[in-house]
Amino acid sequence: MLDKPLVVLGAGSWGTALAIQFARGGRETVLWGRDPAQLKAMRDERINARYLPDAPFPEKLTINLDFAETISGARDILIAVPSHAFRAMLEKLEFLLPLDARVAWATKGFEENTGKLPHQVAREILGDDIPTAVLSGPTFAAEVGQGLPTAMTIASNCDEFARELAEEISDPTFRAYTTHDMVGVEVGGAVKNVLAIGAGISDGLGFGANTRVALITRGIVEMSRLGMALGADQDTFLGLAGVGDLMLTCTDNLSRNRRMGLALAAGKSIDEAAEEIGQVVEGVRAARAVMQVAKTLDVEMPIVAEIYQVLYEGKAPKKAVSALMTRGLKSEK
Repeated sequence: MLDKPLVVLGAGSWGTALAIQFARGGRETVLWGRDPAQLKAMRDERINARYLPDAPFPEKLTINLDFAETISGARDILIAVPSHAFRAMLEKLEFLLPLDARVAWATKGFEENTGKLPHQVAREILGDDIPTAVLSGPTFAAEVGQGLPTAMTIASNCDEFARELAEEISDPTFRAYTTHDMVGVEVGGAVKNVLAIGAGISDGLGFGANTRVALITRGIVEMSRLGMALGADQDTFLGLAGVGDLMLTCTDNLSRNRRMGLALAAGKSIDEAAEEIGQVVEGVRAARAVMQVAKTLDVEMPIVAEIYQVLYEGKAPKKAVSALMTRGLKSEK
């Protein structure tokens, strides 16, 4: 165990769940968020009543309202904010990081304006010398918070950092695997959110299990194409951060992205659905960013393209499914 605590930045459902899991595994953990009133309530009640009401805080988890103080006492920092807030968080951190800092994140998605993956944004702001890592995989925050059996992947440019994070987050109900493929893990985390909206649309229209499985299977092909065009290892998409995360997000209603698709199929607008869900739905922004990167690299992603048209061009969900089913026949490869 390290003497300094691990700091989690972002007190939403996922950041809180990860902080709970690290503390449960025995690591001294400090959680910070941007809402002082929420943090005070969490500190006093020892629970995140808004997002994880069934997950009381372990003894080793503390709350700190002071950002600079929180960072100054840390070595390992884990960012758990939405993708659109990731760059701003890194810039907030840049000049406060201790000399021996190591930075990880559980943020998923391409940056909208630049098409960069999180590790590319981190390298741009923090440089090449800081060890970095990304945590991803089939993990609903509520189930992690409750201590239900879970597995995930940690990808890093530093073997020691990945190993230590894996050891410290793991316990009898949580297992972490390590890999070097940060690109593949990040691509999987971005694309699966878009495809989950599609799965929700399909199920919301009543198209059944056959359609859902076809979407998931062909979705893996699209995810792999994009990832490999960016230099990822194809095998990553057959693991937890690829097919594992995709299956989870597409098939269970704890998924915000799936619920967005269900709402769109019921005729609700994106804004209406987002208000009903009450949390950031990453797949909506991700659809635009993924399409931008796919076009730049000339990667064919017909399912993602149809979901994008539903979200941003007003295409009727039924017409999107029809367009996919009537495409020219071709080899499965």
